[in-house]
Formats: sequence, structure tokens, C-alpha cells
Amino acid sequence: MPGTYSQIYIQIVFAVKGRQSLILPEWEENLYRYITGIITNKGQKLIAINGIPNHIHIFIGMKPSCCLSDLVREIKKSSNEYINLHNFSRYPFYWQEGFGAFSYSHQHVDRVVKYILHQKEHHKVKTFKDEYVEMLKAFLINYSDKYLFDWDVNDIGN
Repeated sequence: MPGTYSQIYIQIVFAVKGRQSLILPEWEENLYRYITGIITNKGQKLIAINGIPNHIHIFIGMKPSCCLSDLVREIKKSSNEYINLHNFSRYPFYWQEGFGAFSYSHQHVDRVVKYILHQKEHHKVKTFKDEYVEMLKAFLINYSDKYLFDWDVNDIGN
């Protein structure tokens, strides 16, 4: 749309259903390339993508014409089909419902990129649950444990 100027940076976080560790190193780069293609084809700019076997982080430059929920729905739906079609996982693969989305200013881009690119090191000392709850609290987002990625008493430490 002519005359529209924006600078919108969003970090998207979502997990494998049940937070199962199904994203294996042998094919995670293929998954990330596939998701990059989805984002690019939707006219958005991928800045960084990375994760660990049970969840991923995607950092995008988003145009104001983009509906974030529609974009994430397409990423999850298409990548889910891609993973299952190529039999990357020995088990049926699904993403959990919902996602986290966190906005940043231009001055934070480098810091967020470094954070995402170092996910594997970061999660050697911090669980996904701890990371995600910290992000929600840092952004002052009200949440209910009841809807927080199906946390379960048996999930402690995962």
C-alpha cells in the first residue's frame, strides 16, 4: 500500500504437540528452509529461525498488511504436512495449538537474533517452560497455566 511505512519485528514461538522432542538434527535445517519459504512466499522477511527438538523460534520483519495469526496458521499447517509427508519423524508430527508472539524495536534486533541463534546452548541450562514463562512475564502478558502448552505435572523439568 503506497504511503505506508512500518518497522514491525515479531518473535514467534511454538512447540511440538505435547512438547515431544521430535525435531531431529538430521532434518531440522530442511524444516527451517521450508518455513523460510513459507514466510517469504507470504511477503514477510525472515530474520532468524532456530530451536531445539521440542520448539522453535522464528523472528520476522512483518508488513502491516500481514495477519500474524494467519501466517502462523499457514506455517504450522504446511510444515506439519511437510514433516509427515517426508516421514522425518517416526511418530505422527503435530504442532501444539497456539503460539507466543513478542514485538521488538529496531534497537533490539541484534540481541533477539543472537538469542534465537543460540537456542541450543541456552537450553542446556534452561527448560522451555522456564524460558516461555519468563518471556510472558517480561512482556507483562497475562496467561493461565491451564492453557500454557498443556503443561502437566509429569512435564516438570521438560
